[in-house]
Amino acid sequence: MPKPLILLCITALLAAIWTQSVGAEKRTVCTITVNSADEKEIFRRSLPPDKFQFVELVQQGGSDALESACRRGVRCDVLLISGHHDGESGFFSDRVDAREFLSVDEMERVSCSESCSGVFSQLKEVYLFGCNTLNADPVKSASGEVMRSLVRAGHSRADAERLARSLSDRHANSTREQMRLIFHNVAAIYGFSAVAPLGATAGSVLSRYFRSGGAGEVGSGHANAKLLKHFAAHSMVVASGLKASDPQAAYRRDVCQFSDERLSAAQKLRFVHQLLGGEMAEVRMFLDRIEKYFASLTNSDRQVALVAQALEEIVRDKTARARYLEFARDADQAAIRARMVELAHRLGWLSSTEKRAELVQMISDQLARNAVGAAEVDLVCSLNKTHELDQELPGLRARAMPEDKVGHAGVMACLGDAQARTRVLQALTSANDEEMQIAEAYLHQRPIADVNELRALTTAITRMNGSRTQVRALDTLARQRLADPETLEALTRLFARADSVGVQTAIAGILLRSDHAAIVRPELVQTLRQHRLKSSAGEDAIDVLIRRLEPPQPVAHCGRTRLRVLEQHLSQTAADEVDPTNRCSKH
Repeated sequence: MPKPLILLCITALLAAIWTQSVGAEKRTVCTITVNSADEKEIFRRSLPPDKFQFVELVQQGGSDALESACRRGVRCDVLLISGHHDGESGFFSDRVDAREFLSVDEMERVSCSESCSGVFSQLKEVYLFGCNTLNADPVKSASGEVMRSLVRAGHSRADAERLARSLSDRHANSTREQMRLIFHNVAAIYGFSAVAPLGATAGSVLSRYFRSGGAGEVGSGHANAKLLKHFAAHSMVVASGLKASDPQAAYRRDVCQFSDERLSAAQKLRFVHQLLGGEMAEVRMFLDRIEKYFASLTNSDRQVALVAQALEEIVRDKTARARYLEFARDADQAAIRARMVELAHRLGWLSSTEKRAELVQMISDQLARNAVGAAEVDLVCSLNKTHELDQELPGLRARAMPEDKVGHAGVMACLGDAQARTRVLQALTSANDEEMQIAEAYLHQRPIADVNELRALTTAITRMNGSRTQVRALDTLARQRLADPETLEALTRLFARADSVGVQTAIAGILLRSDHAAIVRPELVQTLRQHRLKSSAGEDAIDVLIRRLEPPQPVAHCGRTRLRVLEQHLSQTAADEVDPTNRCSKH
């Protein structure tokens, strides 16, 4: 072969190798966008395309971003997650019709199972754009029954206090520790210790950061002081993933026993049995995970020979059963006691009859302690959703406090006592906050179906003094989905004479959720326009109501947009009764 041709071939070969090498050096930025795309787009526009490639893991309308990434063999160097974060279950969208969701359970499963070797295993950096994604505040702490169980187990009080503190630290389960557990060995995890900035605001800050030369730091795998400085006003913090030498590494191994899909159901059950045979204090701290795992076992799972054997070993463990039930009966919170009773039933330690007896005793104990508030009323109503406990009313009534105690009346009403129900409904118009809370909790579980009862309660609300308590009562009434013309007319009359913007807005909220066919539209629109009080808040529920009750009028674009957003918000609130002021959002 002539030398020039040989040189040409060698040159071409070297060029191909060089090109392939350059391509291989590209870092992959994986994005999981369940809400705002502002942050992703700024990263995309700011990072050089010859050095970075972007892969969106969320498929349209899907919630299996990580599973899909596994199937595609995606390998991530940098991970960017953007969405509302509720501090517990995961990342979600604020769109009512959105299906995109990234659950913490799924992230934990992938991390513990190492089933997506490319998605998490080579990560150098993670960016979490959502509220409280790295909040260090503990979610759990050792309660009073934990201390008492440690003392009963033979520990001195000093040792019990030390162990309780250790359990609190180990199981704190703050969102920061949650993310450190999931993204173990990742050098830099960026997130927010409190409220995250809006998507557009975060994008603006990122633009300034990249203009200052920040692109060279992405994927470096070390904490970036410049990025933190740019987000200094927005509570951004950085953490590193758990390492094998970290004190919490042992806790991660225990957590992964529940979610590592490489472990069989029988292996997981043996781990649970091991926990049940140890300190009940540890069982209490793992209660959420044990409950969730047993709820996930299907009938098919239980038919597998090794699984059936592991379950039978738990059933036969009388020592663990006795210690467990002793702990459960000593629980400070009735809700925890009820959950432990239900788990004992799932474990095979209580028959249906025994479970019922335990729940009745729990209710009796609460009544005897005079420790009945809104939480206890809500619990008893939920436990008696199918009215199976109604027959226990006579026996429990004898142990209840006088009927003027609204909490006790709430429990009796949950068990079917009609006279007690009347007392609880009266409490909705009380000036006492605690009594109102009990009535709210009760009505959430036992809504009004009788029209006469509804009319009587509405009349009582219209006669209330004090706009704050009246607004609160009206907001509770809004959840009843009113369709009675007489009730709606009474509320319309209250709107006309109300001297509070808050009261008028609350009434508008009720009418928006009500059956519009039951409303006399022309007269109502006239009342709304004639009697509405001036508000500095701009468009509100009253504007939305007027808009729905009359033909649309020309509205400025900005105003139209705000009204549509408010309509969407009110529709979502009516759908799921979630108070959006309690949800930390970026948008």
